[in-house]
Amino acid sequence: MSFAADFVGYVGLTVMTLLPIINPVGTAVLLLGIGAHLDPVARERQVRKACIYASGILIAFLLLGTLIMQVFGISIPGLRIAGGLVIAFIGFRMLFPDALPEVSPQSIAEARVKADISFSPLAMPSLSGPGSIATVISMSSTIRHEGEGAHVLVEHVGVVVGICVAALVCYFVLRAAEQLSRKLGSAGIDAIARIMGFLMICIGVQFVINGVGELLNT
Repeated sequence: MSFAADFVGYVGLTVMTLLPIINPVGTAVLLLGIGAHLDPVARERQVRKACIYASGILIAFLLLGTLIMQVFGISIPGLRIAGGLVIAFIGFRMLFPDALPEVSPQSIAEARVKADISFSPLAMPSLSGPGSIATVISMSSTIRHEGEGAHVLVEHVGVVVGICVAALVCYFVLRAAEQLSRKLGSAGIDAIARIMGFLMICIGVQFVINGVGELLNT
């Protein structure tokens, strides 16, 4: 496979895998709740910083993924199974939101009065949570395990670009949070969240299947 095909393939794979997990529409709903006290200029600045923070966090875990696995003695099949379970669990909570515990009014009030909401809770854990972090670590491990020579570098660059593209998509979605809320309404947002949840369950189950298959083969 050529370098260009490797690069484009990993960019597309990263974007298509991360977006359902990140769920920018769900973060947009969160932004409307905790950022109501911000004027449009301040809210846009918080959104921009959150997307930069989130992409930086995911890129750091991508580059340090193999080191983290070596330090803690985690195998690739183990990581894939654990990451798949985390992603599927988050997707299950999105598909069946009635199972979610209610957020206390005090927690919402504390979030609303925060001067800076870009890093927490927007960047982490909303945009770059356990599911997306597990995904990029799994990608890093897979690339190093299956790649050869210069292909490893090209594929890592493709994932980095994919992370940045996903963050850019999140930026535009969050900037349009108020417009989305007005056009989709609560029912539309709930429907999108459930679809994203179902996709996350599928991605998580596939991660588990891949991990179990690799474990049995070894």
